[in-house]
Amino acid sequence: MEIRTIAVLGAGTMGAGIAHVSALGGYQTRLYDVSAEGLERARAGIAANLRRGVEKGKISAADAESALARLGVEPDLVKAASTADFVVEAVPEEIALKIDLVRRLNSLVRPDVIFASNTSALSITELGAASGRADRFIGMHFFNPVHMMKLVEVIRGLECSPATLAATLEVARRLGKETVEVRESPGFVTSRMNALIGNEAFAMLQEGVASAEGIDKAIKLGLNHPMGPFEMVDLVGLDVRLSILEFLHRSLGDRFRPNPLLVQHVKAGRLGKKTGRGVYRYDSDGNRIA
Repeated sequence: MEIRTIAVLGAGTMGAGIAHVSALGGYQTRLYDVSAEGLERARAGIAANLRRGVEKGKISAADAESALARLGVEPDLVKAASTADFVVEAVPEEIALKIDLVRRLNSLVRPDVIFASNTSALSITELGAASGRADRFIGMHFFNPVHMMKLVEVIRGLECSPATLAATLEVARRLGKETVEVRESPGFVTSRMNALIGNEAFAMLQEGVASAEGIDKAIKLGLNHPMGPFEMVDLVGLDVRLSILEFLHRSLGDRFRPNPLLVQHVKAGRLGKKTGRGVYRYDSDGNRIA
């Protein structure tokens, strides 16, 4: 089956980013969300990122214009999904929410359509079983910001077919991504490793080993990471990191038990850049306040 149209479900940070690279990659792209305001915000953000790409010489003005022409926003799930050849769900990282969505989707699209879930930790096999098309269900773990990050982890569930894997790898290639094939395991590769690093950083901060700034500086300059663990968690969201740790703790045992300081931050509403306060403080434009 030739894939020409991609439906992206969820217009949050990740969904908007996936829609951006989908349209830029040459696919007719339909971005769905229950919030009309969220859709318009996503469209405006995509347009702004494309403009910045042109200004920096990364893409041509013609390519940016063509990408915007291929991008449509749609508040009606039936209309968004019914013409799609490939569907990427990018709703929040809650298994019940994703299961409900993929169950509803199964009757809205053609039998040959592939479903991909953008998840950083959840079970692709469980989601695939709920979808009613386990052989045509796969995981695609994108990274934030999607239009800049090169990696996509491609995760096969137990019953995912070779044809589904091959089609998904081709989609990722056209989106300009490098891929790593992952056998399903809690947290895959990156989330599992990053959760341990971030959790240990909170443990060191709680123990007074060093300041948050000092820990970030040590990891960046000593281990050559582009971002420190606290800069990373503020970008990703402390609530998202906590949810992943809780899932990994249930699945893989005590070494993933969330640090109490991280739990306190989430209970206090200090969720990162999106709330203006995480480990660090941020202004309304997302710039860190000294």
